[in-house]
Amino acid sequence: MQFGMPTLIENNSLTENLELCKKCGLNFVELNMNLPEYQAERLENTTELKKIAESYGVYYTIHLDENLNVCDFNTAVSNAYTETVKRTIYTAQNLGVPVLNMHMNTGVYFTLPDKKVYLFEKYRDFYLEKIKSFAEMCKTEIGNNNIKICIENTDGYPEYQKEAIKILLKKDVFALTWDIGHSHSANNVDEPFIMKNISRLKHFHIHDGLGRKNHLTLGSGEIDLKQRLAVAEQCGARCVVETKTVSALKQSAKWLKENEYI
Repeated sequence: MQFGMPTLIENNSLTENLELCKKCGLNFVELNMNLPEYQAERLENTTELKKIAESYGVYYTIHLDENLNVCDFNTAVSNAYTETVKRTIYTAQNLGVPVLNMHMNTGVYFTLPDKKVYLFEKYRDFYLEKIKSFAEMCKTEIGNNNIKICIENTDGYPEYQKEAIKILLKKDVFALTWDIGHSHSANNVDEPFIMKNISRLKHFHIHDGLGRKNHLTLGSGEIDLKQRLAVAEQCGARCVVETKTVSALKQSAKWLKENEYI
């Protein structure tokens, strides 16, 4: 197992993140494309990014924009997101990035008196055709490169998303991310689906949780971290220590060292 850290908002530069990564005894930094400094055009400066990472002896994974919506009904919007992923795949090839982490966009919903109607569920055929097209594009662009696009759980997959993920997993370039904190706060509703596809589980986001709270320092909540990490080890997965502050990351790294994970 290898452990990494997210891009922390408290840090003002890539160098600060890499320096912290090294000091904590971690292996990689997950660059977050929600931030302006890690947009596709900035990440394409792979020579400089690689040089900086090598100077600290670490590497990168990439977290795709959480707003990513390759199934948007507006073709111009969906095309822009698809092109962004295509460019990021090319960057990953040149930068030696093994994992692109992505969220499944739930899309817009209409609130009725007794329920929510998700438009991707209502227009399922359109949605799934877009998913199939996206899957083909990713497979073509990645080719034989050792890159996985790992799909992260958040608040519980609705059935139409599970159907979409099954389509994506038919392509070997797709895999799963298990965010154990999100899973905990959602009463582990996604765990049966993840365990059913455990052979495709390649990436973890680890943080502790307490009730509905997550992103807590490792060892400060009620998640059975050792059990979850045993699954990660079984899968040979990378684990991002996804706390949100420098202090929490340092304390979490200390927990990992005390428990002989790093």
